[in-house]
Amino acid sequence: MTKPLETSRPREILSFSFLLFGAAVVLLPLVVVIFTSFSSPSVKATGLTFANYLEAWNRGNFWLAFANSTLVALAVTILQVITSALAGYALARLQFRGRQALILIVLATLVIPFQLLVIPIFLVLKWGNLLNTYGALILPTAANGFGIFLMRQYFSSIPVELEEAAVLDGANRWQVLWLVMLPLARPALVTLCLLTFIGEWNDLFKPLVFTTRPELKTVQLVLSEFQEQFTSSWQLLMAAVVIATLPVVLLFLAGQKQFIRGIAATGIKN
Repeated sequence: MTKPLETSRPREILSFSFLLFGAAVVLLPLVVVIFTSFSSPSVKATGLTFANYLEAWNRGNFWLAFANSTLVALAVTILQVITSALAGYALARLQFRGRQALILIVLATLVIPFQLLVIPIFLVLKWGNLLNTYGALILPTAANGFGIFLMRQYFSSIPVELEEAAVLDGANRWQVLWLVMLPLARPALVTLCLLTFIGEWNDLFKPLVFTTRPELKTVQLVLSEFQEQFTSSWQLLMAAVVIATLPVVLLFLAGQKQFIRGIAATGIKN
């Protein structure tokens, strides 16, 4: 009984060492960014300082950028949760002609880069007088094929007997979805919220193409301007990077357990 334990321990140590080395390689750039952001721009000065963060915050007008990014990310997240939940439930439970073809179409949208659609989307936004508005930043990604497929997969993993029991108690389709399916799909909903919010927070393409008004600048647009203006001041640039990254890191850490459960459960049943 002791030999298998003795032979498995070197393997565990080797695996742990390999994982530790991989984590160190991944975290090394982050450590460099944080250390640089706290370092003093003066060669003579020593020690860590918060002055870089204050200067970067004021020069970049991050108050406005944070407000815009938060508004856009929250609006897109709410709309994607609504559209993905409704479409995902319909594709998972409702039986209608063309259902499989519609699922394939949803999957096909995942391989189309957003950049290929920028010209028709730009023309539609121009036709609707939505350029240089919040609508131009929100509506193009209000629905997403990945979110629909994610919710469809999770709804398919929920036993049908739970819905049948709710129907026997007098619940209709909307009540089944709201009172039974959505509470059970909480991990998938949290996963969708995290991925959508982080994706919108880090998005530079839409603000760069669809808006030109300074009052509509997002965090990533401000960060790109920092890269152009302060290429010689690495302390300010790294401080701006930490400011722009910190909210999504905290958000991910807060919902990582539900995120892992949601990703793990979406492949249970096709």
